[in-house]
Amino acid sequence: MKTIFQSIQDFSADELNLLDDLITFRTLKKGELLLTENQVCNEIVFIKKGILRSFFVNHKGDEITNCFAFENEFMASFASFITEEKAEENIQALTETELQILDRKALEKLYKSGFNWQETGRKLTELEFVNLHKRMVSFQKLSGAQRYQELYENHQKYLQLIPLQYLASYLGITPRHLSRIRKAIV
Repeated sequence: MKTIFQSIQDFSADELNLLDDLITFRTLKKGELLLTENQVCNEIVFIKKGILRSFFVNHKGDEITNCFAFENEFMASFASFITEEKAEENIQALTETELQILDRKALEKLYKSGFNWQETGRKLTELEFVNLHKRMVSFQKLSGAQRYQELYENHQKYLQLIPLQYLASYLGITPRHLSRIRKAIV
């Protein structure tokens, strides 16, 4: 986690060492939920090893995958974390997953410690917004086949590591349609 923060902001050793007393650790088994719908998200996790998926359950009871996070990435129900309201999504481990955790109190302590931590929080929030915007635009402008093509060209790890039913849901298409698209592209 320190390496990621250092890549975002030029921290002193003392600033980075503040993390030592604030980070907690957790391991999730494959399939275990980190967060469930209607629970308030009070922590941001950093993935040391493994894969997490965020998903919603729609009005039909179908799971709709919202996003994935891999090693060296952060994950949270950011809307719930920011507003302190109940989450609308679930977060699940797709593999055994090792996490470093910053809870709300720890993050507030970092923000109060100085400008660099505040600036890092702002930059990470902006990055999350941009990623969300790009995903929204892709659903407005691109077909399912085009969204798959974009993953094929830019995110091979999704295609290699994510079960097909979750990948289809993430792309907004049926598993059958995904199978046809995959055959056409390969």
